[in-house]
Amino acid sequence: MRWGHHLPRASWGSGFGRALQPPDERIPFLIHWSWPLQGERPLGPPRAFIRHHGNLADSASRFGRHGWLFPSASATEPIQRYRWNLAEWFSRLPREERQFGPTFALDTVHVDPVIRESTPDELLRPPAELALEHQPPQAGLPPLALSQLFNPDASGRRVQTVVLYGTVGTGKSTLVRKMVLDWCYGRLPAFELLIPFSCEDLSSLGPAPVSLCQLVAQRYMPLKEVLPLMAAAGSHLLFVLHGLERLNLDFRLAGTGLCSDPEQPEEPAAIIVNLLRKYMLPEASILVTTRPSAIGRIPSKYVGRYGEICGFSDTNLQKLYFQLRLNQPDRGCGSGVSAAPAQRDNLVQMLSRNLEGHHQITAACFLPSYCWLVCATLHFLHAPTPAGQTLTSIYTSFLRLNFSGETLDSTDASNLSLMAYAARTMGKLAYEGVSSRKTYFSEEDVCGCLEAGIKTEEEFQLLHIFRRDALRFFLAPCVEPGRAGTFVFTVPAMQEYLAALYIVLGLRKTTLQKVGKEVAELVGRVGEDVSLVLGIMAKLLPLRALPLLFNLIKVVPRVFGRMVGKSREAVAQAMVLEMFREEDYYNDDVLDQMGASILGVEGPRRHPDEPPEDEVFELFPIFMGGLLSAHNRAVLAQLGCPIKNLDALENAQAIKKKLGKLGRQVLPPSELLDHLFFHYEFQNQRFSAEVLSSLCQLNLAGVRMTPVKCTVVASVLGSGRHALDEVNLASCQLDPAGLRTLMPVFLRARKLGLQLNSLGPEACKDLRDLLLHDQCQITTLRLSNNPLMAAGVALLMEGLAGNTSVTHLSLLHTGLGDEGLELLAAQLDRNRQLQELNVAYNGAGDTAALALARAAREHPSLELLHLYFNELSSEGRQVLRDLGGAAEGGARVVVSLTEGTAVSEYWSVILSEVQRNLNSWDRARVQRHLELLLRDLEDSRGATLNPWRKAQLLRVEGEVRGLLEQLGGSGS
Repeated sequence: MRWGHHLPRASWGSGFGRALQPPDERIPFLIHWSWPLQGERPLGPPRAFIRHHGNLADSASRFGRHGWLFPSASATEPIQRYRWNLAEWFSRLPREERQFGPTFALDTVHVDPVIRESTPDELLRPPAELALEHQPPQAGLPPLALSQLFNPDASGRRVQTVVLYGTVGTGKSTLVRKMVLDWCYGRLPAFELLIPFSCEDLSSLGPAPVSLCQLVAQRYMPLKEVLPLMAAAGSHLLFVLHGLERLNLDFRLAGTGLCSDPEQPEEPAAIIVNLLRKYMLPEASILVTTRPSAIGRIPSKYVGRYGEICGFSDTNLQKLYFQLRLNQPDRGCGSGVSAAPAQRDNLVQMLSRNLEGHHQITAACFLPSYCWLVCATLHFLHAPTPAGQTLTSIYTSFLRLNFSGETLDSTDASNLSLMAYAARTMGKLAYEGVSSRKTYFSEEDVCGCLEAGIKTEEEFQLLHIFRRDALRFFLAPCVEPGRAGTFVFTVPAMQEYLAALYIVLGLRKTTLQKVGKEVAELVGRVGEDVSLVLGIMAKLLPLRALPLLFNLIKVVPRVFGRMVGKSREAVAQAMVLEMFREEDYYNDDVLDQMGASILGVEGPRRHPDEPPEDEVFELFPIFMGGLLSAHNRAVLAQLGCPIKNLDALENAQAIKKKLGKLGRQVLPPSELLDHLFFHYEFQNQRFSAEVLSSLCQLNLAGVRMTPVKCTVVASVLGSGRHALDEVNLASCQLDPAGLRTLMPVFLRARKLGLQLNSLGPEACKDLRDLLLHDQCQITTLRLSNNPLMAAGVALLMEGLAGNTSVTHLSLLHTGLGDEGLELLAAQLDRNRQLQELNVAYNGAGDTAALALARAAREHPSLELLHLYFNELSSEGRQVLRDLGGAAEGGARVVVSLTEGTAVSEYWSVILSEVQRNLNSWDRARVQRHLELLLRDLEDSRGATLNPWRKAQLLRVEGEVRGLLEQLGGSGS
């Protein structure tokens, strides 16, 4: 890998003047408009649109200075009520936007997409086979701003009808939403009344006759009182028709008769045709948005201006979008935790540098919808994750918000879902790329998948529409050197998502399966009749073979069922093998890989002449698990891609069977996290509990534990019942928030390693709560190499005072100093179970060390106290040695590599600790301590006559000298 909840778009309903629905209910087409997959901005210097925060009365007063066509108070009040309702409706946030924080508002800022004026001659020009390249604007046709759409044309003629077209994801919906909000807040003084219509809503009405006045009154009740004045508004009345591709329009007089009366009932399509003909309300202005394939449904003589929505063709627009969205304050998700401003600034800077490098992400963010996907992915990776949100659900929701309710061709009787067609064609291309381990595709590869199985004229027509409207959404031209003429998926993870979708939908079938299914269905249809006939013949004729044939007919469906089961097992086997590929064992986890593909990789890049690295598709099996979750299956069903419950269950059983065999092996930390991430995406606790029941050690040492990774581990392992022998989170960059998230996992651990995490006194509050929890079963707690300080140890001692499980505690190199050791000496007797305490390398002097050693000697259970590498004098070390051997019983005190004239039995423990931390400790300080230990060894060797002891001392001296040479010392 390089570089959920359905909100249908049906009708607005007749209750527009009544109380608004809660945002999670069936909010229709307007919510699709209010979804910011598409930012907007005209070409030129970056311009942000800031929301007007005044009230609508102020807007109306400013607007009134231009003159009203509805001057009476009886008309003004309904218009104002209509403005307020429209603004509230269009400002509603879908659930996916609420992940960006409670104060985030879509109308706070906007970035306008580039709108390029085009001519009818351009529209009639036949498109290229793979029209993926963005065509530059022609000379003499400058980009248009929203305020210029209805300006007179080049010949000075008035423009009444504007058609804006763009492929999926270019920003049509957000552009219309911005225009509506602009009008609501008084920023479109040219129009005194704006009436938006959803063509999807109008198409759902069918052929039932209805008048234009009825359509308006049913959807916008406050306007019912001013409908008689609508005809007098002239060009100051603006109709917005969004999604014209959903309507079947017939401009022939034989198909749609003329009608100029707004109160005359007609079919909805006939009303739209007469509005566009300028036969009904001829002075009104009309704005139409549509996909490119439906432009020809309106004869060009009825259109005053065409505008192509070109998305973010300038990287400055992309950077402005990311700055506005990623720098939103208060992005916490109800947990009281939000990304720090410094972290947000760092993300924006890294992303800007990657865009400036003109990498593949720049080509992807040409579509504003993918800019939203990048922001949502970064938020998922770096901010606290909302409950239940997964990476798969982000991609599924992303597709829903672009394709929900979209059919490939409204004139086609099959009414085929656009997403279902994409899953069949683009999914096939994606899966062939994953199976052959490639991400670059030639034009022949793309055409081969698009044209596979096409035989009829209707199928070719559907393919033509898909190429014009949606192909650019999935594929982009490759911009890497030496890859000219090839194509890649717009973002790398989309290839793996579509490949997984292709598999779980059952679209990948072998020839044997296709033939077997057809035979089984045929036998199933005629089996009962044939069986009845054979039964009668068997009674009348002495044919012994008939009963055998009768039983064979019954067996055929079972054989096909077993064939399908074997196919599922083969898919599960391939998925598990992809997940546990040994070639991927020592790369980053998939979450870090996703972050690197978006933000870029810091440091030198691979030389073009070097052999290419093997492509990695670790997200493919993870997406397969995620797509089988109940939430994603429900959303996919709304997209026209249903996955049956029985199929999902059988796929899950096949995956569990294969995971049970291969999932018991010990995995490197990054691969173990990928395994846990698969279970997190699957969202099935029972499944995960059964598969992970054999997991005894959780070793994630060295994995950077971001908020989302902590959430993943806690969600998957926090609800398990069996204890974990060891949880190793050394050098994971954990913070107090991560500790709180992982608390359920810590409660299952017997040994807990939190070394090298920069945990300070604040984290000790959470550790104290962990130790005082009634379900805590930790016996060994390693906190070495964390700046706990004396304040942190005070909190730890409060936890240890009420804890009955901890027997081994390591506080090696935690900055305790004299104060910390004295505090330990004073409160050590509050715990009665501790057996080993390591406070080495803490900068403590003779007095504090001696006080702790005496307290340890009096402790009823303490057996071992580590005090080496502290700032002890020769006399202090000797006193501590004497104290350790003064009487029977009590704790042994380890201060050096020697005990008298013999080698300490803990010498290997001390030197291994030094070797493990050689690169993280102060080298000069460690060198000084090693030289003192070396002097002790030499003194002990000179004081003994025992040859065996001399040999042991010489061996340890050699180990110490080797460490000194690594540090740059003489070792002599």
